[in-house]
This record gives sequence, structure tokens and C-alpha cells, in this order.
Amino acid sequence: MTSKKEVPSKLQSWFLASRPKTLLASVVPVIVGSALAIGESKFILLYSVIALLCSTLIQTGTNYVNDLYDFLNGADNEDRKGPTRVLAAGYISVKEMKIGSVLIFLLAFLLGLYLVYVGGKIVLIIGVLSIIAGIAYTAGPFPLAYNGLGDIFVFLFFGIVGTAGTYYVQTQSFSLLSILASIPVGALITNILVVNNYRDIEEDRSANKHTLAVLLGKNFTRFQYIFLLLISFLTPLFLFVKFGFSYWIFLPYLTLPVAFNLVRMLFTLEGLELNKTLEISAKLSAIFGILFSIGLAL
Repeated sequence: MTSKKEVPSKLQSWFLASRPKTLLASVVPVIVGSALAIGESKFILLYSVIALLCSTLIQTGTNYVNDLYDFLNGADNEDRKGPTRVLAAGYISVKEMKIGSVLIFLLAFLLGLYLVYVGGKIVLIIGVLSIIAGIAYTAGPFPLAYNGLGDIFVFLFFGIVGTAGTYYVQTQSFSLLSILASIPVGALITNILVVNNYRDIEEDRSANKHTLAVLLGKNFTRFQYIFLLLISFLTPLFLFVKFGFSYWIFLPYLTLPVAFNLVRMLFTLEGLELNKTLEISAKLSAIFGILFSIGLAL
């Protein structure tokens, strides 16, 4: 006799919809941007805490909208290989998800007003564009994730915008260094999406979801993953040679064995097995980011 599947509470369902395992992707850009400010003795803890809250809320809102529109567009169905989606499972209604998404983005905007107060109009532009992009990722007349632009969105907003934006809030300036430091952040977070899209090629194709993996195929996606790993690991070397960072900048190289193992997994695993690759890719982006931040700050 099989036991009835336990239905999560409403609070648990909202937490599940936030995709907690992915939220580290919103933390790493803030840590790296803050580490740069620490290295220049311009770090202000309160600014970083608020930036972190805003970043996490925007990603949560993006995940909610993604859950909503993947469900409405038929991309989430019984053949899904990834974690449970709350709308497809019936845990949260369409109306509830729409309201929840609006409230999360509104909270992010209201919190961000303090950063606008201390950082000016540029911070307002960054915040508003981040919210709009989070919605446009799967919603609107030209959803980015459905038209091969999801990877670029993630690299830009979780990499360059998140990292350089945090640095700007601290220092009131942008710099070439803040852009360069954002490259491994964006690349490794993008690789989380790359694995996700690689795993879901057939389902996305059936749902008319034209991810880059669907458009260019499995071989391209594998080498895209490798390329993003390469530029991530080359960045510390470049910063060491061109900007005179100490040997601490090579701390992320401790994760090289994990990177090699991930490439092996991508070339050998299929279907549900790739969920492990996805999980380890997320952990790699977080650990690399933390080690990279230490190297930047010291």
C-alpha cells in the first residue's frame, strides 16, 4: 500500500517556489562587489545588507514569474525532470502567484529606495531595469527565456549589474576592475541555467520554448559550459598579472577538481541524472565566488 503524497503548507509552497537552492546566485554578486569595496577601504555594511536583500527579493520574484509563465505556456508538465513547480502541482493558484510576484518586486523596490537615496539616479535605473528584466525573463510579448536570450540576461544581471552595481553603491563609481570581477560571477551563474536548459531540451522544444540549448543543440551547450568555466578561471590570473593582486586571488583554483568533474558529468549523464550536475554547478558558483571575494579583499 502506497502512502499519500504529503502536500506542503502554503508557507512551504511559497518557499519552494522561491527555489531556495538557486538563491545563492543573488548572493555572490553582492559578496564580490562588496569585496572590491573592502579592498579599497570603502565598504559600508548597511549598503551591502540592503543590496543583498534587494538582490534576493528580485531573484525570488523572477522565480515566481518564471513558475507562473512556464505553467501558463505549458513548459511545466508531467514530463518535467526538474524540481516540483508549485503551480503545476496545484499548491499555489495562478491568482496567488500573480499577487505574490507583485508584492515581492514591490518590497524589493521599496527597500531599494534607501540605496537610491545614498547612490542617486544610477541606482534607481539599475534597480528598475533589474525588476523589468526579471519580469521579462518569462513574461511579456517577447519573453527572454523563450527566445534564446536567457543566458545573456543571467550573465548581464547576475554578473555585471549585480557585481558592478554593488560596487557602485559602496564607492559611487564604476571601474574596469568591477566589470572584470563580474565575469566569473556571471559566467558560473549562467552555467547553472546552461545545465538546466541542456537537461530540458526535449521538453522545452515541445513547449515551443526556444532556449539557446534548443536553438543550437547539445554539442554547442556542452562547449558553452566549458567556455564559461574557462573565462571564470582565467579571470583571477588576468587580475594577478594586470592589476597586481596578491597570490590570494588564486584561491578559486581550489575548485578546479569540481569543475573538471562537472564537465565529465555533462558529457556522460542524461535526464534526471543531470539534476546532480545542476546542484553541483550552483555550489561551484557559490564557493568560487566566496574564495574569489577573499582574494579580492586581501
